[in-house]
Amino acid sequence: MALLTETILAQIDAVFKDHDEARRRSKYDDLSDLGNAATSEMITRVAATIDRLAPPNSQYRENAKASLKHLGADHAANIPVLVGILRALKADYAAGHLQRVEQLIQADLFADFLEMAEHLLDQGYKDPSAVLAGSVLEEQLRKLCVQNAIAITLGDKPKTADAMNADLAAAQVYNKLDQKSVTAWLDLRNKAAHGRYTEYNTEQVRKLLQAIREFSARHL
Repeated sequence: MALLTETILAQIDAVFKDHDEARRRSKYDDLSDLGNAATSEMITRVAATIDRLAPPNSQYRENAKASLKHLGADHAANIPVLVGILRALKADYAAGHLQRVEQLIQADLFADFLEMAEHLLDQGYKDPSAVLAGSVLEEQLRKLCVQNAIAITLGDKPKTADAMNADLAAAQVYNKLDQKSVTAWLDLRNKAAHGRYTEYNTEQVRKLLQAIREFSARHL
């Protein structure tokens, strides 16, 4: 199971854990005897989790919105309905039916880290910016390998970024020109990671960030 799926399921399970604890204290499925504060908190948490993790315009979101509109945002009867929707969402993630959503989330994560790297660069920290950008690139290579059924380990050890780059080019996931570019980008990252700070400059790091964005747009 992909790491991202595990993270999503863990977030959902954390909400279920809190709901189960509240349910043990309550006589009713809707937790209505625990008071308005407790029911409102649970409604908010479950609804927010659905909104955050369900695909845009999906039935999960639509059903949650319909329930909240029909019963009112603070109505305790929403709790069993929303919990049921969240269980269905979890089941579909676990079964692998929402892989496209995972890819979109992964793309957002890549973009967020690149924005962090750009912010560091703008603040004058070219070296950590280069290291962070290189980490994003390595994770992109790993993701491409997984998507194309290319092993990301050699024996019991993870493959290096250079090895994944070579394997992706050999499998024609991208061409030799891309392979050479990735090699150069990884070299800059390695220089930053090993303290060879005088061997590259701020403008080269800025070009690295832009190149990784374009690479991601074309291949992920």
